[in-house]
Amino acid sequence: MATKRMIIESTEEALGLLGEQDVLLRQMEAEYGVELALRQDTRTNELILTIRGSSSHVDRAMKGLRQRIHDLRQPPATPSHKPHSVRKSLPRTTPSGDSGITGLPDDAIIRTAFGKVIRPRSKNQESYVQAVTDKDLVFGIGPAGTGKTFLAVACALRALHLGKVNRIILSRPVVEAGEKLGFLPGDLLEKVDPYLKPLYDAFYSMLGPQRFRSWRSDEIIEIVPLAYMRGRTFEDAFILLDEAQNTTPEQMKMFLTRMGAGSRVVVTGDITQTDLAEPITSGLIRIIDVLKDVEGVAFCKLTEEDVVRHPLVRKIITAYERWEKAK
Repeated sequence: MATKRMIIESTEEALGLLGEQDVLLRQMEAEYGVELALRQDTRTNELILTIRGSSSHVDRAMKGLRQRIHDLRQPPATPSHKPHSVRKSLPRTTPSGDSGITGLPDDAIIRTAFGKVIRPRSKNQESYVQAVTDKDLVFGIGPAGTGKTFLAVACALRALHLGKVNRIILSRPVVEAGEKLGFLPGDLLEKVDPYLKPLYDAFYSMLGPQRFRSWRSDEIIEIVPLAYMRGRTFEDAFILLDEAQNTTPEQMKMFLTRMGAGSRVVVTGDITQTDLAEPITSGLIRIIDVLKDVEGVAFCKLTEEDVVRHPLVRKIITAYERWEKAK
């Protein structure tokens, strides 16, 4: 048996999707051979539709439901309608109304649970966000503080809100533990929590801690250490691999081949800060050469000019580069 979940953005959308007194829900259960159940999270008030059944039936139901939701969210066509860029033409809808993409400026990605608008702040960041919108596989490469991970998280949440994916997969290589997580105390999440705190920080700032914990509990957001990815395939997911400079070439190949139908992948890293022991080659450095001519793959490079942390961070990065060149 397989189980997948979708976020329904409003009671009106739930009514349009499932019908009055769940008439359409029962029709879809019979059509797809699955069980459908709608519930409201008591903590976040979000509506979550659960689909259970055999893997093939659940996948077919997910595709049908996504198409129905897409049709429901389309604005009425008008004679004056003209196509815009991908980012500008996305529908402005949001779960629960307190976090998402309702009424955003055209250059923004999402609005956080705290009302802050997230947008790229430099031309390189704009190109990076557009690549994540347009491509199924994007590499964001740059030094600390350039927003490569933060913006990827924002794009992942946007894709989730818009129904383009139904879950988010987070992964990081656990270099300090040698990926031998079985020797660490606690369950899986307790083992990897210290290594994923930077990703958590980004989600906390956009969703708020309570909603993040709720989505993680419902597996809308799933934490998968790189060592545990072998043998899995992730469909209809936004998959984010952070700190990829600490992957080996074998790990990078294994990770990229986990990508299933309907998924998109963003890989972030800083090739100047690898923690791998000599003489191991970084998988991120090698993949730049391996995939440089592959269509559908984008490499986005960010520099110290894109640093959006404390002003001193940019100066520190520049000073290190100057010192290394002199050395």
